[in-house]
Amino acid sequence: MGKITKQIHIGTVAIGGGAVCSVQSMCSTDTRDVSATLAQITGLAEVGCEIVRCAVPDQEAAVALAQIKQMSPIPVVADIHFDYKLALQVLEGGVDALRLNPGNIGERWKVAEIVASASERKIPIRIGVNAGSLEKELLDKYGHPSPEAMVESALGHIRILEDLNYQEIKVSLKASDVMKTVSAYRLFSQQSDYPLHIGITEAGTLFSGTIKSSVGLGILLADGIGDTLRVSLTGEPKDEVRVGYDILKALGLRQRGVNFVSCPTCGRCQIDLIKVAEDVEKRLQWVNKHITVAVMGCAVNGPGEAREADVGIAGGKGEGLVFRQGVIVRKVSEDRLADALLEEIEKL
Repeated sequence: MGKITKQIHIGTVAIGGGAVCSVQSMCSTDTRDVSATLAQITGLAEVGCEIVRCAVPDQEAAVALAQIKQMSPIPVVADIHFDYKLALQVLEGGVDALRLNPGNIGERWKVAEIVASASERKIPIRIGVNAGSLEKELLDKYGHPSPEAMVESALGHIRILEDLNYQEIKVSLKASDVMKTVSAYRLFSQQSDYPLHIGITEAGTLFSGTIKSSVGLGILLADGIGDTLRVSLTGEPKDEVRVGYDILKALGLRQRGVNFVSCPTCGRCQIDLIKVAEDVEKRLQWVNKHITVAVMGCAVNGPGEAREADVGIAGGKGEGLVFRQGVIVRKVSEDRLADALLEEIEKL
């Protein structure tokens, strides 16, 4: 167990204070397109997304977000920059949280108006520090967007809100550089107990982004740092959610869906295990059972791993054994292995 942070609530989802680390994503649709955005949110919710964020670049998007919020199956966060009127509008529209930086909203009275409205509705604000958009004075002071500069930025934004007697705050300190991000979160965690939204920003495509996010978020979560997370990928938002849960699953922090085990294959394998494993993994995306499934290629580790799993297969020559809860239940041909495995999962 890591450091216990303050607890806030985004809709019905508890953030911090010992609550489980929640998984969120951001819509890639145009927020002004209500039907497309709602369709994407519904799909995200189906794969386990617990909080969703939507960009609000203009008044039309703010109006649309009120409709989206009314029909969304999960809490909705509005992403606001620069324009305090948009923040006031989405608060009136019932949004569950704001993501903004008080420092880029402008005069103090504008921030005060936002805080008054958020306080009245008990709506949290995320201070989102990004290495790519630090204040000029901090870049002049530190020379580059260092972890120390990012933390100073966050603490400065926090002071603005605290001076207005507002503490429904969570914080993120994201960079595309993995270790810079890790250092910033560690440094901030030593100085504050506000809950933390963790992520590696602009991490990349599904392959490279998953690697960077897994390394960075894995380090932080193993340190006990992180109350909610978003895996930022250039691609399908549903993949962000799946990767997020797999990171938490690998660390034993949460269990959603299947724990999938497959061997790397070698010269002993006499079936097309890669094809079987990819087929099984794809079909398991929609299975939300807390089970371990093993797809193994030969008689060395295969039977042992398959027996330890809830359901598993161990390949032979053009065929394989199917195990369920440690017992061999049948032998099937290679082309039937994936189907047989899914059939046994259904029986659990």
